[in-house]
Amino acid sequence: MTPLEELAALLTGGQRVVVIAEKDVDLRPGASSNRLILLKMAAGSLAAGGRGGGFGERRVVGVAIFRSEGGPWTKAYESMDESVAGRFEVPYHVSRLPMNLPDGAECMGYGVVDPELVAQMHGTAGLPSSS
Repeated sequence: MTPLEELAALLTGGQRVVVIAEKDVDLRPGASSNRLILLKMAAGSLAAGGRGGGFGERRVVGVAIFRSEGGPWTKAYESMDESVAGRFEVPYHVSRLPMNLPDGAECMGYGVVDPELVAQMHGTAGLPSSS
């Protein structure tokens, strides 16, 4: 599976992920450079539990970081270790986020476009904060 196929599967699959993006999420060929951080959430009830954005439990159990420099997508980082993933926190300003898939279809997910937060989370992962 290519990084782009994996990224599209994570965005459209059954597992709940929160996307932290540097720019609007566009996976179509020819889209501009972007960096995406996918926070994989704990399974279970995520109904409104008194938290902002309609999220109940906000425990991060995995992290994947993808980037494109105006060309193919690459996976820059991944950790399924909960002790490592726990260092990444879901921002409280998460909302519904439209995303363009490689085939041009649009899907809706949860996330936020925040270049400063992307840079901060890159540092948390031990990656350079600039692309």
